[in-house]
Amino acid sequence: MKNNKLLPYLLVSPYIIHLLVFVAFPVVFSLYLTFNKWNIISPMEFIGFGNFMRVFQDGLFFTAIYNTLKFLIVHIPLQIIVALLLAEILNQKIILRPFFRAAFFLPVVVSGVVVSMLWQQLYGFDTGILNRLLSTFGLGRIGWLVDPDVAMVSIAIMATWKNVGLYVILFLVGLQTVPPQYYEAADLEGANHWQKFWYITLPMINPTIFMVVILSTIGGFSLFIEPYIMTGGGPLNSTLSAVLYIYKQAFTNYHMGYSATLGFFFAFIILAVVVIQKRFIEKGES
Repeated sequence: MKNNKLLPYLLVSPYIIHLLVFVAFPVVFSLYLTFNKWNIISPMEFIGFGNFMRVFQDGLFFTAIYNTLKFLIVHIPLQIIVALLLAEILNQKIILRPFFRAAFFLPVVVSGVVVSMLWQQLYGFDTGILNRLLSTFGLGRIGWLVDPDVAMVSIAIMATWKNVGLYVILFLVGLQTVPPQYYEAADLEGANHWQKFWYITLPMINPTIFMVVILSTIGGFSLFIEPYIMTGGGPLNSTLSAVLYIYKQAFTNYHMGYSATLGFFFAFIILAVVVIQKRFIEKGES
């Protein structure tokens, strides 16, 4: 009888241990770091709110935030439009539909480092395939990764290509939950394809759109691998994302306490943006 009472606790103990070791402890330790100056080698030095005051004086951090928001402004609408368009096509009865569904999802499971290196070659100024094609048609070369005005947009296009397959699948699931009788009734009323899409499909898959927006936002805020591999944050810090800047503060400058403080600030920014998005979408539903 006693063993039966202990059994539920034994069954959940692996999850509790994982939660304490890999979630609770890192969060508490990071919070403790925000009040200290530490470079890993030397002992910690308590500095109170010094790291918090430093954040507001760090122009480069706000540049990184601006770059990340610039990435999101391009990436999220592009990803939603492309994913929804592909999902709408793949939801029709076309030849090799299972093959195309798998093909669009394939880049999602490929390593981000590999994809970044491949696109870095595509974007090459002198030897890249894209600029070679432009030269073939008599057009000027574009500094995809060397022009500060273009570099972040180029990374956003690449990130959309890599991640769009996941959102195609999500939109496909949403499209297949729309009751077909709605379309049949619209056909009887003489509605065309665009009217059915605008007045039936979009309202019915609005929860899916909301989920895609939230996931795209969180994924976009975590932008790291692409600028780290392709540009290192350049040129002129134009692709320096917030996560990349936090990483550099921690593992290049060894400012562990300050990087932890930046991480908490950035987490609150993400939370604020997601809450605003949620309220905006809910307001649009009403």
